Amino acid sequence: MRIFDVVVIGAGPVGENVADRTTAAGLDTVIVESELAGGECSYWACEPSKALLRPALLHAEARGMPGLNPDPLDVAAVLRHRDRMSGHWNDQSQVRWLREAGITLVRGHGRLAGPRTVEVTGADGAVLRLSARHAVAVCTGTRAALPPEPDFSALQPWTSREATSATRVPPRLAIVGGGVVAVEMATAWRALGSRVTLVVREPGLLPRTERFAADLVADALRASGVELRFDTTVTAATRTDDVRLELSDGEVLCADELLLATGRAPRTDDLGLETVGLRPGSWLLSDDTYAVLGVTGTWLYAVGDVNQRALLTHQGKYQARIAGAVISDRARHLPLDRGPWSPHTGTADRVAVPQVVFTDPEIASVGLTTADAANQGRDVDIVDYDLGLVAGAHQHSPGYVGRARILLDPARGTVLGATFAGRGVAELLQSATFAITGEIPLDRLWHAVPAFPTLSEVWLRLLETYRDTAAPLRTGR
Repeated sequence: MRIFDVVVIGAGPVGENVADRTTAAGLDTVIVESELAGGECSYWACEPSKALLRPALLHAEARGMPGLNPDPLDVAAVLRHRDRMSGHWNDQSQVRWLREAGITLVRGHGRLAGPRTVEVTGADGAVLRLSARHAVAVCTGTRAALPPEPDFSALQPWTSREATSATRVPPRLAIVGGGVVAVEMATAWRALGSRVTLVVREPGLLPRTERFAADLVADALRASGVELRFDTTVTAATRTDDVRLELSDGEVLCADELLLATGRAPRTDDLGLETVGLRPGSWLLSDDTYAVLGVTGTWLYAVGDVNQRALLTHQGKYQARIAGAVISDRARHLPLDRGPWSPHTGTADRVAVPQVVFTDPEIASVGLTTADAANQGRDVDIVDYDLGLVAGAHQHSPGYVGRARILLDPARGTVLGATFAGRGVAELLQSATFAITGEIPLDRLWHAVPAFPTLSEVWLRLLETYRDTAAPLRTGR
């Protein structure tokens, strides 16, 4: 038995940030990791996927720019770049950072063994018991969720892990799913030479984004040579030399590799949740301080994807900063400020979650979508603008295609949501996030002058459009 102030299970970006905050506050903290320190994001998600996508997106932009006639992508060079950006799946730099930050790392599989107790089983089978004086933080994230039917197990399908770490380009790639992983990996592997087919159960891509943005991505994928099969499911699947998928529309699809991009599930199956009265395999629902609901006492925290509030690395790191402050101040018997936007409350999870889909075109969004507002019964004014009309778009790419939308609170005159679709729009997102979290009124936004000629001039055009519209489009009308 070893006793610490705080035990963190999971050494991905979220767990590392919780441990960093509690250690900085003077609490003796240990972090438990069964795989690589740095977690899913560093080795199988954010870093390798963007390393595959960045060359593909730059190459697509360069092809349309006068004076540039780029050679075909050097596939081997792109894969070497991906490997380098993923640290060659070696976590020694992350381990060094933990040590320098004063955080103890224990290797092995951690699981709860009762209140404030974690058992860690090492690779050699030895078991170490860790006891927490103040808190246990579960930061185990998620894993790929595979559809129950048909049985894909014999096909050795790719999940997001294999899709971001593969060492060769499959001539034919079938992707089941229409979410972010599906469209990003379709973009990357098509650019690297695969013939890609997307099999999508829904009538369109990216069901949680604004429809106009998802449609632009669908159009661009088709133009690049990706085949899109909407309103279609897989009814049977076999593998001999290649993968054979029987589809609900009666067609048969053959591919060399199959990627299942069908959602995420919490990594809580073997976490010992039953020892503290929770159901194994479940999402760990939490309050706005990230304390787990349904547990006696305030000692167990769920931070990051595992709490299902916002499955994004940057949002998990935000949660980790809040949770670190909560754990530290509770340990010092300091009062918590539970008001909105306080140091102890994860308000942004509900109001301003930013996300970028790194396709061509990019989609950048934060806050409410039109569908969100309608589902919540909120009155919002909808303002659209053709992003291709902005001077900065002409400079960015000839024939630029894009669109911007903001949702406004008609009573308060503040921004509630924003979605941009087009090349380079990821860098517009932080300004929208500032506008929403700061609740900046429109009469003040008029004084935020955009530089010319940049894409950010779209903010001025959106405000002008709203000012000059006699009857703006409103949800419910």
